[in-house]
Amino acid sequence: MTVRLYYTDARLDRFTAIALAISDDGRRVVLDRTAFYPTSGGQPHDLGTLGGIAIVDVIDEDDRIAHSLAEPIGVPVGAMLEGHIDAARRFDHMQQHTGQHLLSAMLADEFGWPTVSVHFGDDTNTVDVACADFDADTLGAIERRANALIVQNHRVTVSFEDAALAIGLRKPSDRDGELRIVTIEGIDRSACGGTHVDFTGEIGALLLRRAEKTKGNTRIEFVCGHRAVARARLDAELLTRTARTLSAAPHDVPGLVDQQVQRLTDADRERKRLAGELARYEAAERWTACIPGRDGVRRIVVSTSGAVKESEPLAQQLVALGGCAVAVTNAAMGGVLMATAADTEIDAGQRLRAALQAVNGRGGGSPRLAQGAVPDPSQLPAVLEALGFAEALPGAPPEA
Repeated sequence: MTVRLYYTDARLDRFTAIALAISDDGRRVVLDRTAFYPTSGGQPHDLGTLGGIAIVDVIDEDDRIAHSLAEPIGVPVGAMLEGHIDAARRFDHMQQHTGQHLLSAMLADEFGWPTVSVHFGDDTNTVDVACADFDADTLGAIERRANALIVQNHRVTVSFEDAALAIGLRKPSDRDGELRIVTIEGIDRSACGGTHVDFTGEIGALLLRRAEKTKGNTRIEFVCGHRAVARARLDAELLTRTARTLSAAPHDVPGLVDQQVQRLTDADRERKRLAGELARYEAAERWTACIPGRDGVRRIVVSTSGAVKESEPLAQQLVALGGCAVAVTNAAMGGVLMATAADTEIDAGQRLRAALQAVNGRGGGSPRLAQGAVPDPSQLPAVLEALGFAEALPGAPPEA
């Protein structure tokens, strides 16, 4: 059994312990006691060194905690080892975790939104709350209220209580026996095994990044403490850099970005219109130049250096002229697209699917339009022949 030193002293960053078990060729060590926090309760594991070797993971095995090392420890079972915790990482996790307790308690008490789930990440954290109708303007009010509670510097304490006697918990525990209770004086009481600061003032600033709907709830992204300051600094630098690029003041950036997006949308719409016009002219030229086969169907092969999907407008314009079947190919990527006019009674999807399956290719589509690819581009001629375009190959137009 491993004694969890972090339960009673979250600031302990150096300790000695005895190796109870060593496995995985010396890369996995179980100690009689440890200050290393394992991944648990959504909080990431600690990093640092054990016996001078870097910790890569800390695993909770119920009664024991296993330490995964970057290289073999090189000592026997029973050896005394010294552990060093990455104190900066530990304190960051303490700030994030205590900040989450305060935020969740405030959201439940003042907004009526109980916490559904929590995730702590290396960069940002999220808390999902039972709120289906969230007003984005509320985010600022929540942030201001949370920071007001933080600066009141409420005391944070840890106690161990019998589960049957523990009262006033924000979320009832389904565990029996002894519970570890983290209390933020006057704000929250929660059963929790994580590491926490001693006073809410040590949380530092709490920054709410954004909120979004998810599975009927609302997910709020947040960061605390040093991480919040670093994130705000980065946001300011990004905004300043963007403003400089636009030759504008930072507060004018949102409006200018909206204008640029609208211009791009308008330009893309015009590009598509012009592409459609070009496709009509090119289609008329190709259709007229193509001699119908014995069945009266014009079979036109279009070779392209881009994705075959990009030539779909041209193919659609061709089949719109009637009595026409079109095959678009890309010799480099092995892509193939087939389109047929309704009056040809040729099922493009059925025909292309069968031709591709014969060469272990994949694809299909509707009777009028289908798309797929061959494993080897050298198989394209065989596919085109199976599709009935063999006679069209010698007179195929130049690349589109």
